[in-house]
Amino acid sequence: MRRIIAIAERTDKPILYGTRKQPYDWPLSEQLETLRPGDVVTYCFIELDETLRSNGRVVEDLWKARERGILFDLGLGKGTSDMGAAEAAIADGFLPDTVSSDIHNRHVGWDRPHDLPMTISRIMTTGMTEEDAFTRATLRPAQVLGLAGEVGTLAPGACGDISVIQHQEESVTLADTPGGDHTGRPLAPVVTIRGGRIFEP
Repeated sequence: MRRIIAIAERTDKPILYGTRKQPYDWPLSEQLETLRPGDVVTYCFIELDETLRSNGRVVEDLWKARERGILFDLGLGKGTSDMGAAEAAIADGFLPDTVSSDIHNRHVGWDRPHDLPMTISRIMTTGMTEEDAFTRATLRPAQVLGLAGEVGTLAPGACGDISVIQHQEESVTLADTPGGDHTGRPLAPVVTIRGGRIFEP
């Protein structure tokens, strides 16, 4: 971690940090203390025990890190997010700064996919509003990456890339939480326009 910090400071770049899950030899509170304002913690709801207190409220360490300027990313993938922890944290007012999937080439063909439309669908079933979910999946990541006004928005001067998505007809189970399964109509891609090229699923 010290080496990563040194590289980040030398290159003036933020860190995207995946919390250490196992073995449990480095408390999350100590991991957070090593990060700097502008660094991003992904898989922010991976650890139920270290995310929430016994009363279901978010631990103080996360709030303090946010006050210091540490950002939190959902990073939803297979085994990288506890949706019960996400639901409780959102209810407590602790929303991820950015909403992203953890999809990579080994996940292609999985049923059910955890691409970005599915990730947005799932996080909305745990209490995040549609406006918050889409803002954190588009506009906010662009700001974090220093690309505000260029991507993540439809505005004069921005790239004209568009993803059209719609709700599927059939409701499915989208999130499994201690309070029960959450079902809904998942979002699915219809067409994408990237660099003037049209891509259909």
